[in-house]
Amino acid sequence: MYNKLDHSKNVVEANRISLTLDGDPILENISLEIHQGDYLGVVGPNGAGKTTLLKVMLGLISPSGGEVRLFGKELSKFKEWERVGYVPQKATSFDPNFPVTVEEVVMMGRYGKRGLIKRITAEDKKIAETAIGHVGLTDMKKRLVGELSGGQQQRVFIARALAGEPDIIFLDEPVTGLDTKTQEELYALLKKLNVELGLTLVLVSHDVERLLKEVMHIACINKSLTCHQSPEDFMKETELKAPENSGVKIIGYHK
Repeated sequence: MYNKLDHSKNVVEANRISLTLDGDPILENISLEIHQGDYLGVVGPNGAGKTTLLKVMLGLISPSGGEVRLFGKELSKFKEWERVGYVPQKATSFDPNFPVTVEEVVMMGRYGKRGLIKRITAEDKKIAETAIGHVGLTDMKKRLVGELSGGQQQRVFIARALAGEPDIIFLDEPVTGLDTKTQEELYALLKKLNVELGLTLVLVSHDVERLLKEVMHIACINKSLTCHQSPEDFMKETELKAPENSGVKIIGYHK
């Protein structure tokens, strides 16, 4: 399966999303659509509401106003959560001494399909094995996760999301704390998942410059939605603005 962006099919629809906490506006009137096969980068400064918006789209936080639809259904009526994968910002923050192997963590991704009380089948094991292969950790499947590097651990949690056979995966700052080489490898993996498996990806990052080289579309968040466009259009618009007014500084962009 090779990815073809389909603008006629909405995976996510956020309509006029607002959120106020303790009287402070966190999100203000955000509307955007994410289409099937898209690779969307959500960028913005620290405290801009990027992670909060992600959690609203995942149903983890209820907005003060507006609504979210997943695959055409309101969140309150959406039941097919196995179609949605999530790799949170602190996925790798766990006790390194906890005795769990790579394949055991990845197998947890099957529970969304099977439920916690149903027996794991040979098919489940095969799907988990395939997910481990997609992230390049087949030779390490028996290793304890705590023994792996940060980049390898992040791959484990991406594989866990893949094991649920989702149509979309949300990733929150997946390369934070990784060295440059490991970041490059992880971005290459995400591109492969988008292009070859046809997965819709939503990736939150503060690194605008890096994401411009990777994603199909950029959504700029600073409490409100300030842009939602292709990297090429984003660059053209940024170049036309005076640096002091644009709020964004891009150096050495090459798609």
